[in-house]
Amino acid sequence: MQLPRNIAIGHGAIADTARMCTELKLGKHAIIVTGRTTREIAGESVSDILASNGFQTDIAIVTNADQANIDATVKTARDASFLVGVGGGTVIDVAKLASTLLDIPFLSVPTAAAHDGIASMRASIARDGDTVSVPAQAPLGIIADTEIIARAPYRFLASGCGDLISNYTAILDWQLAHRLRNAPYSEYAATLSRMTAQIVMDRAETIKPELEESARLVIKALVSSGVAMSIAGSSMPASGSEHKFSHALDRIAPKPAMHGEQCGVGTIMMMYLHGGNWQRIRDALRTIGAPTTA
Repeated sequence: MQLPRNIAIGHGAIADTARMCTELKLGKHAIIVTGRTTREIAGESVSDILASNGFQTDIAIVTNADQANIDATVKTARDASFLVGVGGGTVIDVAKLASTLLDIPFLSVPTAAAHDGIASMRASIARDGDTVSVPAQAPLGIIADTEIIARAPYRFLASGCGDLISNYTAILDWQLAHRLRNAPYSEYAATLSRMTAQIVMDRAETIKPELEESARLVIKALVSSGVAMSIAGSSMPASGSEHKFSHALDRIAPKPAMHGEQCGVGTIMMMYLHGGNWQRIRDALRTIGAPTTA
């Protein structure tokens, strides 16, 4: 079971980067894995904070979550002590997989709260024209600066809510797989995953643009969802038929929407097929401002 050992969430949390790296005894050579835009948002700041505290830092720019970017990051980080993924899902997934291949730890520093990959032990990469989910190590530490996350376009936060609400049908599918095929099932992981979805549903009316409290609520739930997957040792607490629906849209839609947006729509459909209260799912997504139709 791989779980984050240190988590910092709050206003200005990025300032804790050097302290966390020291507490976790990660070594002194860090590669900051980031994107072109997120380098300006937070990547340079993380690099400067570490450098001013005696760390050697280099920056690796990621453009896509594919094997070429993973290989390039591995090559850059060959002599590094640890990686720091600063950005969105693409950046963090590349940092996650590169650190797994190098067998060194990594920190997750999300700049948006779009999905639960910021804390999970899975990564999504492009392969042969498709997007596949592959096993990887979970981050050893997570630093989520709510000031930065609240400034990101609200669509990212709404997408994160869709990804969290989809846990409802993922758990129903998991329970079905356990009953019909004796798939391994963890009630603890399922309960934790369900709780993250419930928090978002119950607080839907309070989730608004540019509010740090909204960013804090969603990011905490996303971290908990990622931890639920680590406890289960699989993605089943947070990924079911609604995610299959999203992956299908990725393949056939001329212009796919964001991952969490598609999962939210898929959750409405799959809850209907489970005979559950799909209207409540739809209403919560509408209240948040996430799509309810594909």
